[in-house]
Amino acid sequence: MRLYRTIDVWERRDGHTVVRYRCVESLDTETYSVQSADFYHDGKPLANLDGQFVELLTEQDPAERSGEHATLKAAIAAHNREFAFRMFTR
Repeated sequence: MRLYRTIDVWERRDGHTVVRYRCVESLDTETYSVQSADFYHDGKPLANLDGQFVELLTEQDPAERSGEHATLKAAIAAHNREFAFRMFTR
């Protein structure tokens, strides 16, 4: 049995956009992963983000999706690097 704690970390991008990083801490390994990042423009989410979070968590271990990191900041930085890489390689 693997246990996780969810942690939301918010980033203000500009006067119109905030990002909620949906982070998880593995209570077994005491490491952090970012499951997803939700973007809110003018205070409105783009989709059913809670349902999407649960669906992703059900489908795949967060460490497999985004790696395991010693700190939340390291997990978020890795997520942002991977996300930027995917956007520029499509």
